[in-house]
Amino acid sequence: MATKTIQEILPPPPPHMVGDGFRVHNFFPGGYDMDQKRMSPFFLLDYNSKIDFSARETPRGVGVHPHRGFETVTIAYKGKVAHHDSYGHSGVIGEGDVQWMTAGSGVLHKEYHDETYSKEGGPFQMVQLWVNLPAKDKMTEPKYQAITAMQMGKYEILDAGGGVDVIAGEFNSVKGPATTFSPIEVYNIRLKKNKSITLNLPENYNTALLVIEGEVQVNGSGTAPADNFVLFNNDGTEISLSASDDSIILVLSGLPIDEPIAAYGPFLMNTHEELQQAYDDLRKGKFGQLED
Repeated sequence: MATKTIQEILPPPPPHMVGDGFRVHNFFPGGYDMDQKRMSPFFLLDYNSKIDFSARETPRGVGVHPHRGFETVTIAYKGKVAHHDSYGHSGVIGEGDVQWMTAGSGVLHKEYHDETYSKEGGPFQMVQLWVNLPAKDKMTEPKYQAITAMQMGKYEILDAGGGVDVIAGEFNSVKGPATTFSPIEVYNIRLKKNKSITLNLPENYNTALLVIEGEVQVNGSGTAPADNFVLFNNDGTEISLSASDDSIILVLSGLPIDEPIAAYGPFLMNTHEELQQAYDDLRKGKFGQLED
């Protein structure tokens, strides 16, 4: 099989705060000024690299805000995050868990540090993705998928080499629990030091890796340390990974959505007129109600 070649390995761009609870590196679309479709169907990747938050009584986070036209996917590595939205969905995710919110036609939500975690403080590490919806699905009814670490598809690497937690898509016949609107592969790979694994992903999928912990050798040539992002060219199908240290690697791969993008603030639509409609609907209260 032909190797999927590396386009570039990117260190984390300078961080910024989202609310007062998330210190994030935005890898795309803004951090490296990528084309908005370069990682389609993934539109945004915010990475809260590991940081210690001090204990406090009032949880840090992001207050009530709207979304329409896409999905937010939050993956927890350290710490705990709580979610509430205007459709009555709520939940708390901890290490290894995922919350997958389909904003669809429009929802208000808020995300903040879980109350127990906030009172104790400690390490905090998260990823948030924005996954675009095809035009035909942008106005779908909002929904919420709470996916615990135990619910994920589990593929074990032989000789205690680690494993693959499949969130969405399928790895070596092991399927992930997340339902998606377009073909998407999202996995967390846990590799022990000096262990290796090979991935096979479609040539035409936009594909990247984020090294959460450790350091990995990619295709025998590229070295990717923790917090670095590996972007692949749209060629070949095979990616080989070898861990220099105990490592965790987030894999993102998906079939591009070849449609116009109109993005502004919390909305991701196809046309400027649809953005105007979203703001008009928000003013009219069509996104529901949610207390801050």
